[in-house]
Amino acid sequence: MTTPTDIGAELPLQQAETVVIRFAGDSGDGMQLTGNQFTTTSALAGNDLATLPDYPAEIRAPIGTRAGVSGFQLAFSSTDIHTPGDAPDVLVAMNPAALAVNYKQIKPGGLILANTGNFGKNDLKKAELETNPLEDGTLDGYRVIAIDINARVQEALKDSGLSKKDAERCKNLYTLGLMYWLYSRDLKPTEDWLQKKFGEKAPELAAANILALRSGFNAGDIHQLFQGRFEVPKCEDLPAGTYRNIMGNPAIALGLITGAELAGLELVCGSYPITPATTILETLAAHKHYRVTTLQMEDEIAAVCAAIGASFAGKLGCTSTSGPGMALKTEAMGLALMTELPLVVVNVQRGGPSTGLPTKTEQADLNQAIYGRNGEAPIPVLACATVSDAFECAIEACRIAVEYMTPVILLTDGYIANGAEPWKLPNIDELPKIKQKFAVAKEGEEFLPYSRDEKGARPWAKPGTPGLAHRIGGLEKAHLTGSVCYDSENHEFMVHARAEKVAGIRDSIKTPEVHGPAKGDLLVLGWGSTYGAITESCEALRRKGKEVSQMHLRHLFPLPHGLAEIFANFKQVLVPEINLGQLARILRAEYPGVEFLSHGRVLGLPLSAHELAGKIEGLLEN
Repeated sequence: MTTPTDIGAELPLQQAETVVIRFAGDSGDGMQLTGNQFTTTSALAGNDLATLPDYPAEIRAPIGTRAGVSGFQLAFSSTDIHTPGDAPDVLVAMNPAALAVNYKQIKPGGLILANTGNFGKNDLKKAELETNPLEDGTLDGYRVIAIDINARVQEALKDSGLSKKDAERCKNLYTLGLMYWLYSRDLKPTEDWLQKKFGEKAPELAAANILALRSGFNAGDIHQLFQGRFEVPKCEDLPAGTYRNIMGNPAIALGLITGAELAGLELVCGSYPITPATTILETLAAHKHYRVTTLQMEDEIAAVCAAIGASFAGKLGCTSTSGPGMALKTEAMGLALMTELPLVVVNVQRGGPSTGLPTKTEQADLNQAIYGRNGEAPIPVLACATVSDAFECAIEACRIAVEYMTPVILLTDGYIANGAEPWKLPNIDELPKIKQKFAVAKEGEEFLPYSRDEKGARPWAKPGTPGLAHRIGGLEKAHLTGSVCYDSENHEFMVHARAEKVAGIRDSIKTPEVHGPAKGDLLVLGWGSTYGAITESCEALRRKGKEVSQMHLRHLFPLPHGLAEIFANFKQVLVPEINLGQLARILRAEYPGVEFLSHGRVLGLPLSAHELAGKIEGLLEN
């Protein structure tokens, strides 16, 4: 264990390519704020980065308990990275529970910074620890720096005018300052943020937090807590352009706004708050000046029905939810399918079933998305691969919904929703327009609301338009006229018409690209947020001389053209998923004769690139 000294000697500056830090503490310790500020500062420094916020499942878990631990993991790098890292280099533990929950994930020889101010007997008892891990040998093999951050911040703020309780709440900023010093980060972005947040309404809080931040930074020099400082240079691998830091849910929201604008439509979001989807609604609500209307409804059913009503009125309706809310929306989604109206349903997947693991990530709603409705009810399904890809996927969902007059399900998950990465701002003028075709009454011609264009889409008739009166509802429609029809042959005809329309969407999507050899022993096939772990593991193996290929699916239903020919070029296809093999089972049914191997994990965590690389290497050797 390192003992702080008061030697002010200059410490060497070392170059580091990639660093992974995990901040962990009680849910009231400000770990998410700390992590987000480190993320923003690193983005402004030009690093590539990836984040993994880890929220406690209980809203008010008892303070100091393992159930109440909140974490934030960040990888920042001078090279292109794809995940927030499997094993942190540094753990900042604000109490014993945070240490107990996280220390085993740290790299051997890694750094643990522990706040001894919260390691009293009662703190250890709350964390279910019989002895102090800082003293009993538990942390042998790690480099441990144990300091009383509570006392340090009290000393720094003794003249601030804040109460002892309020001063202690600044300890996360003191800790952030220490990490800024260790990794040569600039204080100014965080200082500017604090001034903006507190400056006008509570200038004393802004001043105290800035003082705590600077005190932590200066402590790195004064107390020589560390053996040296590190510098992570700017990432030169990122394509040239203007970047901003973005999280997954805001990226979805901006994509929905952009998709509606590209279609020349107003966007209406009917939603009900649910973890981890709520910030989509919040982001949309902040953009009303872009012809966005948001409705926070009393429940999930009302939310989706409001969105369908908006689409009937000639707007683009959308709704956001997670797995339990998706289950409640099912009947209304069938209504959107029967009425053939555009609708975008965003499902931010989380651990299930039931309320399950509401703050943890999972990919287990694929079966629900593809099959989870009564009757023959095909709905297009696509999934985001990364945080920045969420923007493009949302636009694509809008395109399909509008051009094919159909509800669309867009799958993301908690990892993407709360994660962050640099996002290159698109050139809006280069984005292709989305073609919406509102019906126009033609003199002397009967309006046929269920006639179809070359894509199989029916005309979109705004209610109240003279000459376009038609019947709407959930009962089966007669071909062309749309009248209620119970004729058996008409029903079969309409079932086929709806299915063929959705199947025809594959004519407008590209066959995914294979990265690596076009033929070989193994293709690693992913979907959704497994992209980062698959890419990182395959790139690592190719650097070792292993021949492994990868491909990622955006469109999960209908599947793109050309997959059968690609699969035929490989002896085996490995499908890693954060479920128990849902896509693998679907693919076995669609492509009999192909050997699909499932690698399913349901830990509430993203896939580990290191574990996946071991799985792939084992298959290649055998």
